Amino acid sequence: MIGGIRILVVDDHSIVRQGLRSLLEKESGIEVIGEAFDGTSAVAAAQELRPDVIIMDVTMAGMNGIEATRRIIALMPTARILCLSLHADPHIVSSMLEAGASGYVVKSADLTELAAAVRAVAFGQIFLSPTIAGDFVRDHLAHRASMPAEPRLTDREREVLQLIAEGNGTGEIAGRLFISAKTVSTHRENIMRKLNLHNVVALTKYAIRQGISSIEPDL
Repeated sequence: MIGGIRILVVDDHSIVRQGLRSLLEKESGIEVIGEAFDGTSAVAAAQELRPDVIIMDVTMAGMNGIEATRRIIALMPTARILCLSLHADPHIVSSMLEAGASGYVVKSADLTELAAAVRAVAFGQIFLSPTIAGDFVRDHLAHRASMPAEPRLTDREREVLQLIAEGNGTGEIAGRLFISAKTVSTHRENIMRKLNLHNVVALTKYAIRQGISSIEPDL
């Protein structure tokens, strides 16, 4: 890889982005070429900068890391995305990998582990933090074969679900997504039908569990 590994850092906290930049640039052969503060800006920056590795947070307001990963991979199938998150829940790890991420590191990892993950992902390998790998594999083996297929929501339904979970009303969602209130209501009905959930509290809990929402209201 000529000139070293070029990194895009995506996190909604400026201090985290600055800290990662400072740490990673101490590593030989690694260069941070850009930052993004949410999923939407990550998609745009990925297309503009074409980094070798994108370090992606999961829980961000607006478009979260899972959805951003899905969209980046759809636009750039060879993109290499490394998730860096506080979450160690196997369901969230699985959702991120299914979206197209090549690795998953918890934020409690040290610089040595993060740098190793960056290099592994840059060269086409899969990397999981040792602290989550065992739980993830056990969960996958124990549940995936026996569980029914997860209901598949459209990209728009996932956007609506995230906004519902973050406490937005029908009018607010319509304004954010530039669609009619009637269309929002239709999406909500379709989401509830697909997930077999019947109220906003249940939808919110599902969104949090799946890593779709980063906001955890009092339930």
